[in-house]
Amino acid sequence: MPIPTENVGSLPRPTRLQEMIAKYDAGEIEFDALHAEQDAACRDSITRMEATGSPVVSDGEQRASSFATYPLTDTLAGTGLADTLAADGQYFAIFDDGHHRQLPRLARGPFRYRAYAADYLRQAVPMATKPLKQAVIAPSMLSLLYPLDATVDGYTREQFHDDLVDECEKDIRQCFATGAVRVSIDFTEGRLARKNDPRNPWTGRDMLRAFIDLNNRVLDRFTAQERRDIGIHTCPGGDMDSVHSLDVDYAELLPHMFRMRAGYFLIQLASEKDKERVYQLVGEHSTAEQVCFVGVIDPLNPVVETPEQVRDALISAAESIPRERLGATDDCGFSPFSIDRKPKHGSPDVARDIAFQKIRARVEGAALASAILGV
Repeated sequence: MPIPTENVGSLPRPTRLQEMIAKYDAGEIEFDALHAEQDAACRDSITRMEATGSPVVSDGEQRASSFATYPLTDTLAGTGLADTLAADGQYFAIFDDGHHRQLPRLARGPFRYRAYAADYLRQAVPMATKPLKQAVIAPSMLSLLYPLDATVDGYTREQFHDDLVDECEKDIRQCFATGAVRVSIDFTEGRLARKNDPRNPWTGRDMLRAFIDLNNRVLDRFTAQERRDIGIHTCPGGDMDSVHSLDVDYAELLPHMFRMRAGYFLIQLASEKDKERVYQLVGEHSTAEQVCFVGVIDPLNPVVETPEQVRDALISAAESIPRERLGATDDCGFSPFSIDRKPKHGSPDVARDIAFQKIRARVEGAALASAILGV
């Protein structure tokens, strides 16, 4: 079987779509007009991804407000925010270029998703001729909706966690029922949990163990066979061509991360300085049941990797990771947040074109490595 390869999730939204989102937020257009633009972007995403030769495709999250907030609100600006939430939540992350992203705050219970990833997938299925995957958000990220040092009247943190686990399980099961062949769980907060940033109150609290335990509560509701197609994605962020936790040593995360009982992992690696050391960590700490998709494409760098560079990275990774458990992916989604100027690329439209070139290079490079490694 050749080295498997798949994307993480998001693609840059076209400039036109981002403009229509702004008009929708301003009340200048109705949702039907925005929905038509989302349809066009989804169709274009699937068609162009299929043209790269990718064996598994997605809609690039063109309908989602972000990888983290799609269950909560229609847009990043908060249009359609669930009525149990308030907009004044804490920072999720502060990025190296100084910008930040903020989560809503849980104002009252019970907690329920406003939308599910399968709602988007259902609309993508008729547009695709190849198998589809779907990314979902981890309960560990959404656990940050509950105030850190306060309580929600009449609704305990434990009750919230119970509801959160139920909703995340439902999100994943609905994706499979709708036709997804793979579901990956975004866990960018994993590496960030090891960062000590005094500007961000939840970092520095050693929350990684609690995050992993909460995520395992969801994973444990699936059989071992089902978990083979449930993945975990980790990265140091990837928004507006900036990161939030690349300075955190992977040795602080990986030994713990592989305790999550997922069947495969999507691991940012192309932008790491010492790749060989991280390959060794992955090989040492992953289990015989876990497939490790290493990042061979850097979505934040506008320079397109060659298939030969991808090939060489995979051959190097195979020295530490058993080749039968090796996969290839991108470091991160290309635009995890729907409004993303992509400053290093020049524009979202340029970034979008580059993204498909990079995906093609990944697919071709994985095929070259498969031939050499004999898989």
